[in-house]
Amino acid sequence: MMRDSVLSLVGIAKKANRVASGGFQTETAVKSGKASLVIISRDASENTKKKFQNMCSFYQVPACLYGTREELGAASGSQYKAVLAVQDSGFARAIEKKLAEGKPE
Repeated sequence: MMRDSVLSLVGIAKKANRVASGGFQTETAVKSGKASLVIISRDASENTKKKFQNMCSFYQVPACLYGTREELGAASGSQYKAVLAVQDSGFARAIEKKLAEGKPE
């Protein structure tokens, strides 16, 4: 149930108003220094993955590939989200810890 714990943390962060979801909001969060972690869905377009991985690398924000657009959307309270930013270092650390504990797939 590793996958669920990451997505439930995203959901909790969303309820705490600490998630920017979607391309525009995520880009704004990264560039303004508010993003602590960027999560890109595994089924995002190659262009989207490359854009956000490069941006996160430049702004020194950790980024990871996780879940599907549908799963990220459900966790962040909408239909589909290819990318989202966690804007809280505590939530970001907790999510990164869950990811490090073992990757599904």
